[in-house]
Amino acid sequence: MFGLTLPQFIAVAVLPLLFAITVHEAAHGWAAKRLGDPTAQRLGRLTLNPIKHIDPFGTVLVPGLLLLFGGFIFGWAKPVPVTWENLRQPKRDMALVAAAGPGANLLMALLWALVAKAGALLPDTLYWAGTPMQYMGQFGILINAVLMVLNLLPLPPLDGGRVAVGLLPGRYAWQLSRVEPYGFFILLALLFIPVGGQSVLRMILAPPVTLVHRMVSGLAGL
Repeated sequence: MFGLTLPQFIAVAVLPLLFAITVHEAAHGWAAKRLGDPTAQRLGRLTLNPIKHIDPFGTVLVPGLLLLFGGFIFGWAKPVPVTWENLRQPKRDMALVAAAGPGANLLMALLWALVAKAGALLPDTLYWAGTPMQYMGQFGILINAVLMVLNLLPLPPLDGGRVAVGLLPGRYAWQLSRVEPYGFFILLALLFIPVGGQSVLRMILAPPVTLVHRMVSGLAGL
């Protein structure tokens, strides 16, 4: 990927991937606190320390295996706990808390685009810094675009599913919320079911991810 060897790719990908996942979760906790629920703060989850958010399976094993086998890279962290009853307007506020994660990914994509642009502007004599910054920035844009679009899918327990539950009228919201216990298995099925040589999940995500990547890169002049 990006024309790099596997060790080189891991070196430039680790930091953007960790921040993409952990800042996403911290954003949920921050939004919940602003809306009346201090649960995440009390449990020490309002932090950018990756150790507090890492899920051994979703943050390490799954992305590592997908990277090793050249698949579609994604992952997840330990969900930030939110006490629904503490929120001022629970139905609306849960949707806002959910939306904070993808919003954080969009912001990080823009910041990584600036890193890539800064690397490109460095003189050739500083290639040892400029080249890694460009690769790291490009991967930062990509992984954050993937996580943003993935989490906006209207499938509970993904953020998009919870936003949809918060926006739909009561009866329809309740019906959609009943999907949540099965959402993870549906997501895995979409990831591993092949159609035309690629997974269904990749077919769904590729067009919007490409659009977001191009828009962010264009804003930074990349």
